[in-house]
Amino acid sequence: MSLQFYWYPNCGTCKKAKKWFDDNEIEYEAIHIVEHPPSREELESLYNKSGLEIKKFFNTSGKKYRELGLKDKVKESSPEELLDILVTDGMLIKRPIVTDGEKVTVGFKEEEFEENWKK
Repeated sequence: MSLQFYWYPNCGTCKKAKKWFDDNEIEYEAIHIVEHPPSREELESLYNKSGLEIKKFFNTSGKKYRELGLKDKVKESSPEELLDILVTDGMLIKRPIVTDGEKVTVGFKEEEFEENWKK
């Protein structure tokens, strides 16, 4: 499976990640996270494989996150409830999310990309 790269083209962090892939000649399938957000099942699978807390999947700096007042809800809700919220809008999901079907990274940290996605 080639890498799946969930991204939002206007996102600066996503652009950095895309440039890193291109500079390192790593093939990926770019998926527009707002036009084609992951399904509930896909998101749950990404969450389970990532080993991260579910709150790490929220775009906490996003307008939608603030509008919906999710700061407190994220602290007190179950992972199931939070997954249900995340799938309602791709703009709520932190990006980019990259997966090869086994490993998952959320956000862009060059060291993490070097470790996980460099051949």
